[in-house]
Amino acid sequence: MHSKNRKKIIIVGGGPSGMMAAIQLSKHHDVCLYEKGKTLGKKFLVAGKGGFNLSNNLNGRDLRSQYTPENIFDPILKNFDSKQTRKWLQGLGIETFIGSSGRIFPIKGIKPIAVLKALKNRILEDKGVIYLEHEMIDFDSNQVVFKHLNNISTKKYDACIFALGGGSWSITGSNGNWLSLMKKNNILTRPFEASNCGLEIDFSKTNINQFIGEPLKNISISFSGITVKGEAIITSYGLEGNAIYPMVQYIREKLKAQEPVVIAMDFKPFNSEQQLLQKLLPTTKPKNYKYIYNLNNTQQSIIKGFTNKKEYLNPESFDKSLKNITLPITGLRPIEEAISTVGGIKIEELNRNLSLKKIPNIYIAGEMFDWDTITGGFLLQGCFATGYHISKSILESQPEDS
Repeated sequence: MHSKNRKKIIIVGGGPSGMMAAIQLSKHHDVCLYEKGKTLGKKFLVAGKGGFNLSNNLNGRDLRSQYTPENIFDPILKNFDSKQTRKWLQGLGIETFIGSSGRIFPIKGIKPIAVLKALKNRILEDKGVIYLEHEMIDFDSNQVVFKHLNNISTKKYDACIFALGGGSWSITGSNGNWLSLMKKNNILTRPFEASNCGLEIDFSKTNINQFIGEPLKNISISFSGITVKGEAIITSYGLEGNAIYPMVQYIREKLKAQEPVVIAMDFKPFNSEQQLLQKLLPTTKPKNYKYIYNLNNTQQSIIKGFTNKKEYLNPESFDKSLKNITLPITGLRPIEEAISTVGGIKIEELNRNLSLKKIPNIYIAGEMFDWDTITGGFLLQGCFATGYHISKSILESQPEDS
């Protein structure tokens, strides 16, 4: 590409979507990546402590259906799906494997810091420039204003990509303070709300406090016609875990409408009621439940707390309770504790290429706009894919000279 075709591109935010965009664009344009923290990818590293899944092996319609709004993510994920994520990582020297759950992980021995280093090194190898401790304090259609230590500087651009993150885990710098700058530029937003977070449940009728931190394995959770099998963790406020998080987006809307919310827990999702009944004997007594059904103390505590005495003492009704323990939800955990958020820039403010309709040379990547998905590799996949989608649009907007 001749120098006359090289654009000056500013990327604000050094998370996965910002780094993806920098890698894709640095070979072809003059790219400067600005991060307000002391290092790139801080949330990326924090997320890696809980099991570093980089994507999920679902593809095609199965992958796209995990995202809301699906029509927005349909072209984004067609451009860059999980197969392409694995190929892209391999090109960076990061080999991956597919776990039994379908999640995609770096092979054993490759830690989050090594993945981050590979991303950073590729940006620098391709002549991208990285500026740390630069906080954006203002912008318009031609320039971005940064604060670095006590100095204020203004940087002009041809194209700008904002990848400033959502509103969760503020300790990593993802605090959503940029919302006020969007409003100043007449970009419509909506407040952030928690997603992929714990559910608050009144466990006061149980002795559950002694079991905080204990897992409830091989269960299913049902709500509003949706059932998810997996695991939940007992917490001081209620439940969290991979069987809980997919329910949050549906529960959130019901709670906002001030409607009562009750989830159903099935301790034996792989057995029918009939199969469980066959385990009973005429002489079965409540003290035998633990052994007949292979229940642990945590499970028994929940069953006792949410089943009336008459049902508990009757083996046949107890059998039904195992398949349908109803738990009233009193609320969601706050944004600060959430794995991700919804909210931010409204979808109607964006073109299909994720540029702003009001300022078309500014693009919005990652968690900044109003979309949702579940844990299990889908969040990172979404962030990588939005960064790639924007980069592809910029690269195609001005063909290289022959």
